[in-house]
Amino acid sequence: MEISQEAIRQFVLALPVLLLAFSVHEFMHAWVALKQGDDTAYKAGRVTLDPRSHIDPIGSLLFPAIGALTGAPIIGWARPTPTNPSKYRHYKRGDILVSLAGVVGNLGLAVMFALLHLGAVALARQVGVSGFLATADELFITGVFLNVFLIFFNLLPVPPLDGSHVLYHLLPVNLAHAYRQLYPYGFIILYMLLILNALNKMAIPATAVARFLLWPASLV
Repeated sequence: MEISQEAIRQFVLALPVLLLAFSVHEFMHAWVALKQGDDTAYKAGRVTLDPRSHIDPIGSLLFPAIGALTGAPIIGWARPTPTNPSKYRHYKRGDILVSLAGVVGNLGLAVMFALLHLGAVALARQVGVSGFLATADELFITGVFLNVFLIFFNLLPVPPLDGSHVLYHLLPVNLAHAYRQLYPYGFIILYMLLILNALNKMAIPATAVARFLLWPASLV
């Protein structure tokens, strides 16, 4: 398979956004866990935005690289944040809040990048488009799309993704127990979804949400 220069450029552009997105995602898990009474991640040094504390070579680098260089959605994951749900003051509520904290962080980043894009467009109207501004704006647009894609990806009800924790608590007890039996096979399921291009379906609603966030810039 021949890899185009454009695919390589897109991955290089996406890499800093991914590192930030993964770091914020895991920081939010760790911080909310601490607020819920679990200091496991805090003691492991994970309540930080330093990417070195969160990056997983396969999930944060290899998996996104495969997606970028093959035309598949750029998705991935960081090192799982260690938690001890038994320390939560309220187990069910704590586990749901901690699970959703990461995607809330990605949503915040998506909105931030959308605002930066809006500012870049407004600035370009005033001073004209320069090479630096064009590249920066492309980075902002990439930031919106990647963070929205990561939100949809992490909300998939496939273990160990965040959506699986939320679904587990929403299911009746007997179904929740049966669902839990899938946990050891989560990564196999994810790889099968990738091989079958099923994750491409996720791009349809994710793209719609990303374009909605970018839409205000078209009014400038």
